[in-house]
Amino acid sequence: MDIKKYQRDLARFAAERDWDQFHTPKNLSMALAKESSELLEIFQWLTDTQSAAIKEQKEEMLRVSEEIADVFIYLVRLADKLNIDMEAAVARKMEMNSAKYPVELAKGNAVKYNRRKRRSG
Repeated sequence: MDIKKYQRDLARFAAERDWDQFHTPKNLSMALAKESSELLEIFQWLTDTQSAAIKEQKEEMLRVSEEIADVFIYLVRLADKLNIDMEAAVARKMEMNSAKYPVELAKGNAVKYNRRKRRSG
C-alpha cells in the first residue's frame, strides 16, 4: 500500500473542492472519531459470534468496508496535515508494543500489562 500516494490523492481531492480550509487537525480528528463511531455502530449490539459471522453477510460487509475506508481516509489525511510519516510511526509503535507486551507476559492474556496482579515470589 502506497500511503504517500493516498496522501497526495486526498490532498488533490480536497484542493479541487476547496476543502483544505476545513481540513484542520481538529476537524480531521473529529471526523475520524465520527467515522470510527459509525464503524462501531455496526457491531454495537452483536454478540461476539454474530460479529465474527458478519463476513458472510454481503451487504453488512459492504458497510463495514466503507466505514473502514472512511476511517483510513481521515487518518491518512490527518497524518499528512501534521507531517507524520505513518509507516515510520507504525514501525516505531510496533517496536514499543513489542517491548511493552513481551510474548511471555502477553500471550493469551487480554488483561493490560499494568492491570495484572503481581505474583509474589
